[in-house]
Amino acid sequence: MFRDAALVAGRDLRIELRSRVVLWQVLPFSVLALLLFAFAFGPSQARLVQSAPGLFWLALLFSTVLFAQRSRALEGSPATREAARLLGLDPAGVFLGKTVALFLELVVLEVLLVVGLLLLFHVVVVSWLVLIAACLLAALGLASASVLYGALSGEARIRSTLLPVLLLPILAPVLIAGVRSFQAAIKDGAGLSGRWLGVLAVFSVVYTGLGIALYGPLEEN
Repeated sequence: MFRDAALVAGRDLRIELRSRVVLWQVLPFSVLALLLFAFAFGPSQARLVQSAPGLFWLALLFSTVLFAQRSRALEGSPATREAARLLGLDPAGVFLGKTVALFLELVVLEVLLVVGLLLLFHVVVVSWLVLIAACLLAALGLASASVLYGALSGEARIRSTLLPVLLLPILAPVLIAGVRSFQAAIKDGAGLSGRWLGVLAVFSVVYTGLGIALYGPLEEN
């Protein structure tokens, strides 16, 4: 399973590096969304700092939908799925590989968004450990849920509209827990962040486990 996961993750990452779709489309969209949020809230530094946690996670969630659609497009054709079956790839390994590739892409996006917040919103991070833990746990949860619901969304003709409808409501716990964790990170509330980091950890574990168990049957259907 883990060998198959490494092969699939390497394939997806090589495709993205060569196509540069993420570099020239998804990442600019995320930065543009954050910039527009900054313009919408005006020049008040206090208002920008207060709204920064929520806007960071909203930009991340909306960008995750684009990442999810892109990830599913790499696996979505019947020919690709048939090739995976002929090669004897473990469906659980395929799921883990796609999750790892998407996780790494989301981590890069999170770094970019944090830099944007530091520059545009004048945010001062007090507890980097809390922020890093929240971002890593959220990236894993977002990646696993995106790959799972990408398989559930079906063929290409309906995926572009169905996937956001399926995915965004499911990601609400990540939005809430992420905002609370980010607020703790910029207000030195490390002692108050434990429960919200726990929510992110549970979300990640649950959807990773569900993906390992259900990805194969969903692909067959």
